[in-house]
Amino acid sequence: MSTAYHDQLIEIRRRLHQNPEEGWSEFTTTAFIVQTLRGYGYEVLCGRKVVNPDFCLGRDMKVVQAGIERARQNGVAEELLAEMQELTGCVAVLDTGRPGPTLALRFDIDCVPVTESTDPSHLPAKLGFISKNPGLMHACGHDAHTSLGLAVAHWVMDNKDKLSGRIKILFQPAEEGVRGAAGMAASGIVDDADYFLGAHCAMSAKSGELATNLYGYLCTTKLDVTIHGKPAHAGACPQDGRNALAAAANAVVQMLGISRHSGGMTRINIGQLIAGEGRNVIPSKAVLKLEVRGETGEINNYMVEQVHNICEGVSKSFGVTYKAEKMGEAVDLNADQELVDILNTAGSEVEGITVVDKPLNFGGSEDATILARRVQSHGGKAAFFLWGSNRPSGHHTASFDICESDLDKALEVWTHIIPKILK
Repeated sequence: MSTAYHDQLIEIRRRLHQNPEEGWSEFTTTAFIVQTLRGYGYEVLCGRKVVNPDFCLGRDMKVVQAGIERARQNGVAEELLAEMQELTGCVAVLDTGRPGPTLALRFDIDCVPVTESTDPSHLPAKLGFISKNPGLMHACGHDAHTSLGLAVAHWVMDNKDKLSGRIKILFQPAEEGVRGAAGMAASGIVDDADYFLGAHCAMSAKSGELATNLYGYLCTTKLDVTIHGKPAHAGACPQDGRNALAAAANAVVQMLGISRHSGGMTRINIGQLIAGEGRNVIPSKAVLKLEVRGETGEINNYMVEQVHNICEGVSKSFGVTYKAEKMGEAVDLNADQELVDILNTAGSEVEGITVVDKPLNFGGSEDATILARRVQSHGGKAAFFLWGSNRPSGHHTASFDICESDLDKALEVWTHIIPKILK
């Protein structure tokens, strides 16, 4: 791999690491991606051409507007912001002019709400590319994903005369909370794709490893449940109130006790309970932020149904009302063997890469599955893989980092995969 690609991978990864943006607010990031891709010569689509706002999940307009204002402060042109139509993410399109399949690749661009470590042993702190945005950090490697996606785009353009068919490179917003893929899939941007590939850095794959045979993608639904009661003076007339906090607390206990399912793995977590106005006021409102997961769609739906049943029960017993809003979603994925075989072959051709083709439990949720399933539903093939990188701490932690040298190997893997499909 040339020095130019290596330098690009590191420079862009560090630039993005310093400027993390949470889901649906990545306007500065999207602008940089769009301008870089157009500089390579791509047709680049954004706004409603690549994201259907009616299907966006967990999109808070206050966060959106804050991202737009930050982009303005960062010098993003009004013309480009107008083109985005208050929607982040973009898709690069290249038609080689030669008959062949359409390949869609997906790279995610958002960050995590984590405050980054300032410890001198933390490489970004030591080398001066720590996050500049308080409370936000690329603590899951999406800065590396985006940098890699741009390097892939650069390589494809440099080698377009050796390829056939079409390629679409998706830079997806709001992966965290599995919120962004649904809107992008609903735009129809991958409906013509014959092949779909996505990838993630690190996780259970160490530096030099390529994990291609993944299973255990957990279906998940993220819910915000808002319970409305009635305020009253807690001393003078408590009987006039309807205690939303008490209803929410009761719901939490019942939800954590939902019966498990014999068909497979289940998960539930209530991450936040926000309620009340003051110690002498009957709480009039409570908000539960929760998630359920299931090994299959059927099991996940079972968990969602039980949550709704519990909410209906406490609503009646406590005299309150509730509203449940879906904030995120992912499904399971069965990779197509044709693509797994291509991944294995490509990985074996890269010096220094060990292909891990034994079954490996992904053990989490990933909204690339929404896009993958969309492609499969139209007769295409899809797969997802891990490229390894040693890390000092787990994903979503303050000291998360990757080995930047692994970016070169990851790019080399991609440059062996793409010609096997667009041949």
